[in-house]
Amino acid sequence: MSGPLAGCRVIELAHIMAGPVAGLMLADMGADVVKVEKLSGDDTRRFVPPTIECESAAFLMMNRNKRGIVLDLKSEDGRQALQRLVRDADVLIENYRLGTMEKLGLGYESLRQLNPGLIYCEVSGFGRTGPYAHRGGFDLIAQGMSGLMSITGEAPGRQPVKVGAPISDITAGIVAAMGIAAAYAHKLKTGQGQKVDTSLFEAAITHTYWQSAIAFATGDSPQAMGSAHPLNAPYQAFQTADGWINIGAANQANWERMLTLIEAAELNDDPRFSSNAMRIENRVVLAETLSLVFLKHSTAHWLEAFEKAGVPAGPVLSITEMHADPQALAREMIVSTDHPLAGEVKTIGHPVKFSETPGGVKRPAPLMGQHTAEVLREIGYSESEIVAMAAAGVIKLADSPTQSQ
Repeated sequence: MSGPLAGCRVIELAHIMAGPVAGLMLADMGADVVKVEKLSGDDTRRFVPPTIECESAAFLMMNRNKRGIVLDLKSEDGRQALQRLVRDADVLIENYRLGTMEKLGLGYESLRQLNPGLIYCEVSGFGRTGPYAHRGGFDLIAQGMSGLMSITGEAPGRQPVKVGAPISDITAGIVAAMGIAAAYAHKLKTGQGQKVDTSLFEAAITHTYWQSAIAFATGDSPQAMGSAHPLNAPYQAFQTADGWINIGAANQANWERMLTLIEAAELNDDPRFSSNAMRIENRVVLAETLSLVFLKHSTAHWLEAFEKAGVPAGPVLSITEMHADPQALAREMIVSTDHPLAGEVKTIGHPVKFSETPGGVKRPAPLMGQHTAEVLREIGYSESEIVAMAAAGVIKLADSPTQSQ
């Protein structure tokens, strides 16, 4: 693998999303990520439908760029194999419930004895300290407890709405990768490893920066506002003759340019709309006034007009429309891998581009146990030992008759 993290070896003992996102980010930046699955496989292998040639689409997305092995960590031989793997690793990622790794003898304090330079990243529901440390966590729970669901939706008083994407899972994975990269920089300077601890709850809270700033200043909790912004107006979605458009006239200059564009300069003389503060106070009537204008023409008409005027605006795309967007394609955010069973598999690209050490998506998600033998050989296991471990059910190999179970 190429990329700024080339040479960094990562063990991913994580399942479903948050931990695998961290591994995915590191792998896209060149790290050698070895995903360790249990005998039954990562849970996302069973997140079906949809499938691509019987392979879970969810698993294929979250585990590209990784090598995959299968170990029974409940067995002594399986734990010994992992310990041998840890000796030469830089990073270990796990997202089990509090105490699970310790019960297996694979907690941070145990593994740091084998490798003092190990960066041990824990991604959990609520973090490893505090009154909720023992709780399991899911994205929905984190969104609700972080306050996100109270500010998401069309208006106050309606049924709670979560962000459509599992935003706390994804953000926790990205934050974990950020923490790991920082700890790795420290290790390269000092040789010292450390524990990195983050959670879905904390990751979700970071999405409340604006709303928390308002609450700290006023003592009031912001409410759901649809697509509108709590600190700027007009800054929201408006319906057009044939769809929707997002408009970000978020400062006075853009506001005045927009008024010129829509031939409504008189609105700037209206005391209700003369400043951003007044536009926020009168956001509802402002939106009603502007909506009548934008309904007169198509989305394409307005996008072209806003582009010429230099006012930020954009369409509201579906997921499949986004996949075909020329900017997404130009930035390599939609890329393909060649999977041994599923064939060409499209996936989301890496969102950071490096001028001197380019990373990217280089390999498809692994088959169940695809790299078990390969990785065990690298840490000193003989062919006869590997065969014996497979026969004993300690590992699974890609060509094992039990692979699909």
